[in-house]
Amino acid sequence: MSLGHEHNEGAGGHGDHYGPRPMPATLAAPEIVSVWRKRALMVFVAATILTVPFAFTHEGKNHILRAYLMGYMTCFGFAGGGLAMLMLQYVSGGKWGLLLRRPLEAMTRTLWVVGLMFVPIMFLWKHLYQWAAFPTAAATAQALANHWISLEQALTANAKRAMLSPGPAVVQTVIIYAILLLFTYLLNKWSLQRDADPRAGTQGSFDYWRIKTENLSGIGILIYVILLTDGAILWIKSLDVTWYSTIYGLQFLVGQGYAVLALGILTVILLSRWEPMKTMLRATEQHDLGKLAFAFVMLNIYLNFAEFLIIWSGNIPDEIPWYLNRIHGGWWYVCSADVICHWLIPFVLLLSRDLKRNKQKMIWLTCFMILARCIDMFWLIEPNFADAAGNLHIAGNIGILAYITVPAAVISLWGWFYLKELQARPLINVNDPHVEEMLEPEHAH
Repeated sequence: MSLGHEHNEGAGGHGDHYGPRPMPATLAAPEIVSVWRKRALMVFVAATILTVPFAFTHEGKNHILRAYLMGYMTCFGFAGGGLAMLMLQYVSGGKWGLLLRRPLEAMTRTLWVVGLMFVPIMFLWKHLYQWAAFPTAAATAQALANHWISLEQALTANAKRAMLSPGPAVVQTVIIYAILLLFTYLLNKWSLQRDADPRAGTQGSFDYWRIKTENLSGIGILIYVILLTDGAILWIKSLDVTWYSTIYGLQFLVGQGYAVLALGILTVILLSRWEPMKTMLRATEQHDLGKLAFAFVMLNIYLNFAEFLIIWSGNIPDEIPWYLNRIHGGWWYVCSADVICHWLIPFVLLLSRDLKRNKQKMIWLTCFMILARCIDMFWLIEPNFADAAGNLHIAGNIGILAYITVPAAVISLWGWFYLKELQARPLINVNDPHVEEMLEPEHAH
């Protein structure tokens, strides 16, 4: 492609051209990614050191374990959600996916790391889950006789024993990761083969790889939704064995999309300070990504509020306690913070066209959205435990601060692997029909 004459940069952040811009000389990740990896490792070490004293405080070990579960689920949201978003992009097409494809692939290739993160939970899950602490009907009956659990908890646990007990839980987790890792392997393998295709750049090559990835991703999205629903029930919902929700898996799916888009957009915009993203990221595509994130924010609001409204209006004794535990006492402030940070602020800010096209503001907003997702995960996990009502007071309960240090350690460690995988491949998939279109000049700002 020939290089045209350049004009001064406009609002879109790129120079205008009379003709298409050339492909960047290098498609590899810039050296700054190595600096980011070192910083992530430093955060991991610092957060881990700060966590150690909490183990010697009142209930400190329990807080550390619960906070670790929060960090694990956040990382699973990035890795598993990245796989779902990658498959969604292959099915839907569009220029937006070309920019996110390699960051999404890098997220998926951390799934094995997240799987290993679950091992400590598996060995210590009797401190988290009632069904693991009392794995048999006899153990449950003994716990009921000792007034450790209620009659409702005992009856519910026995009814769900086929799914919620240590043996089946291990089997389900292994199946979930085995299938997701298979999809990850195939899509990442095909991505490299696509660029190495001898027919690259021809319509025949474009159609072949489009059909191949679409066929796998179409059924893959359905399978992922089923597996995610199982995982969400097993790892989070069963913290309260009496709680049930018919859209719990869908809520997690949308929440993952919310977080994955925030991280993906953050990654692309930060990388746009250097080539190749400096050339490839136009204001048009950044605006499109912002609109997609806005759609997930709205869907997230709709699903969560609709469930709350239906359960609250129904006022059924079996359902309402789940929300009561999350709004009574000091938890009302956490609930309010969750609504404001997770829903209200992103919704209001993403309404702005100018903000979606402003790189610096989008960096701050996407970081805030990731933080808001962590607040939401805290709100989902901690109130499930009997001592949660008094855990918001730091005086005499300083171990609750583990909910800051432990997730920071876990997520920063995952971030180190993510950035490592991001460096492993070129940042742009060149055998894609949208590449040439994205090299065209922008005609509107």
